[in-house]
Amino acid sequence: MIKNKSNLIKTVLVLIVLLILNWIGTKVYKRFDLTQDQRYSLSQSAQAIVKDVKSPLIVDVFLEGNFPSEFRRLRNETQQLLEEFSLDNPHIKFNFINPLEDEASRDSNIEQLIQRGLEPLQLSVNVGGKTSQELIFPWALASYNDQTTKIPLIKNKIGATQQEVVTISIQHLEYAFAEGFQKLVTPKSKKIAILKGNGQLEDKYLADFLQTVKEHYFIAPFTLDSVASDPEATLKNLNDFDLIVSAKPTEPFTEKEKLVLDQYTMNDGKSLWLTESILMDKDSLHNDEGRGVAMINNLNLNDFFFKYGVRINPVIVNDMYSAPITIAMGEGSNAQFQPLKWPYSPLAAGNPEHPITSNLNLVKFDFASQLDTLTSSTNKTILLQSSQLTKLEGVPKEISLQIVTQDPDPSTYTRGPQNLAVLLEGQFTSVYKDRIKPFNSASNKDSSTNTKMIIIGDGDVIKNDVVKNQPQELGFDRWTGQSFGNKDFLLNAVNYLLSDGDLLNVRTKDINIAFLDAQKIEDKKTKWQLISIGLPLVILGLFGLVYNYMRRRKYT
Repeated sequence: MIKNKSNLIKTVLVLIVLLILNWIGTKVYKRFDLTQDQRYSLSQSAQAIVKDVKSPLIVDVFLEGNFPSEFRRLRNETQQLLEEFSLDNPHIKFNFINPLEDEASRDSNIEQLIQRGLEPLQLSVNVGGKTSQELIFPWALASYNDQTTKIPLIKNKIGATQQEVVTISIQHLEYAFAEGFQKLVTPKSKKIAILKGNGQLEDKYLADFLQTVKEHYFIAPFTLDSVASDPEATLKNLNDFDLIVSAKPTEPFTEKEKLVLDQYTMNDGKSLWLTESILMDKDSLHNDEGRGVAMINNLNLNDFFFKYGVRINPVIVNDMYSAPITIAMGEGSNAQFQPLKWPYSPLAAGNPEHPITSNLNLVKFDFASQLDTLTSSTNKTILLQSSQLTKLEGVPKEISLQIVTQDPDPSTYTRGPQNLAVLLEGQFTSVYKDRIKPFNSASNKDSSTNTKMIIIGDGDVIKNDVVKNQPQELGFDRWTGQSFGNKDFLLNAVNYLLSDGDLLNVRTKDINIAFLDAQKIEDKKTKWQLISIGLPLVILGLFGLVYNYMRRRKYT
C-alpha cells in the first residue's frame, strides 16, 4: 500500500513538472544556432536595420516550384533566413509564390514580372542523363508603407558552376534582404555630389550607378565653374555634401579648383575618384581602319594625388586575363558578332580581406592605368588588382583591333599584378601646405582629421552601355551575357566611404555550404539504392527465417 502511494506521488510530481515545463515553453521561445558559421543567426547589423519596422513589411518570394537540388537548397535557405527576420521582428511577414504554377496565367505572369524588372533565369536540369530547360524567377518583392523594392536572390560570378552560383547566392542572401529592407525602412540623410564641368561622363553613362545609389542617398550634380569668381562660396556649398564622385574627368582642373577640392578633403570630406590618365575609348576603334591612338590625358592632378600617397602612371595595363571584345566578323549579311580576346580590358580581382571587395565578382576595366602607393600620412589599402600576367605599355600608342587575330606571347607578360584601385584612410596633408595658394582664405587647413578617399585607375569602371539611347545595367555585357562586379564594387565603396557600416558588416558574413557531388551520385546511384533499399529487406528476411526456425524448434 505504501509502495503504491509512493509511486502515485512520483507520477503526480512528474506530471506537474511536465505541465510547468510546457507552460514555460508557451511563454518563452529560444532557438539555438549550433552551426560553426552561425548561418542561421542574423548579424547585429541586420537586426539594427529591421529594428525600426513598426508596421507590416510583406515579402513575396517567387523562388517556388520544382527545382534542381541546388536551387531547392537556395529556396530553403531563403525561407530559413526570413523566419529569422520574422522572429526578430514580428512585423516582417513572407509568402512563397510559384508564378508558373497555373498554366492558364503562366505567360501573363511572366510578362508582368519582366515588366517589373524581375528577369527570369533559365536552368539546365540534368536528370538521368537527360537535360531539360527550366525557368525560375529568383527574386523577392518587399513592400512597406506603400513602397516596394525588388530583392535579387541570385548572385552570378564569371566562370562559376551552378553549385558555386548557389553557394555565392546563399552567402549573399542576408545582405540582399538587409539592403532591400534598409531602402524601405531607413530614411535617406547623407548627400553625394556628382562633379561636373571637367569633362566628366554624361548622366546617361552614369544612369545605372545613379539609380542604384539614390535609393540610399541624396544625389545632386555639382559644378566647379563658380570657383573662378567665388571660390570660398563654392567650397562652402561643397562642404554641405558628405561625398563627391568624379567620374572620368577629361579636362584639366585649375589650381583654384584643386584648392577647393583639397580643402574639401581637409574638412573631412570623402571622395571617389575614377580617373582617366589615358585618352582612349573602345568606341573610337569602330571606324573603317579599326584603330586609334592612346594619348596622355593631363588633368593637372598629379601633385594632388601624389601628396595624398598615390601616383597614377600614364601607362596602359595589358592583361592576358581580360574580358572579350565583340567584333563583327565577315562581310555583309554573312557578318557574325564574335567575342574575342581583348587584353586592354583587365578583369580585376578584389581584396578578400576588405569589406568593400570581399566576395566580389571580377571588376571590368578598359584601358586602365596602373597605380603606385607612396609614403604619406595616409594608410593605403589595395582594393583591386590585375592578374599576374601583365605588361605595361607607354603612350602615345596606336591601338588596333587587329590584335585580336594575334596570339599573345606569354613570355612578355612578366610585370605581375598591377594596382588598379586604392583606398586612402587617415589624416590627409594639404597639397598646398607650405606653398603659395591660388587664393587666400582665412579658413584654409593644412591637415584633416580622419577621412577617406578611393582612387580608381579607370573612369570606365562606372560607365554603363547605352543602346538606342537607353542606359543598360552597369557591369552587364549584352554580347556575352556575363555580369561583372562593377556595380557592387562601387556601391560598396560608397557605403564604406559614408561609413554605412551596417550593410558592409552584413556583406562580409561567410557561410560554408556543402553540396552532394552530382557525378558521384550518378556513378554510385545503383550501389546506394541497393544498400538503402535492398539491405534492410535482406536483414528483415533473415530475421524472419531465424525467428521461424526458433519458433518451430521451440514449439514442435
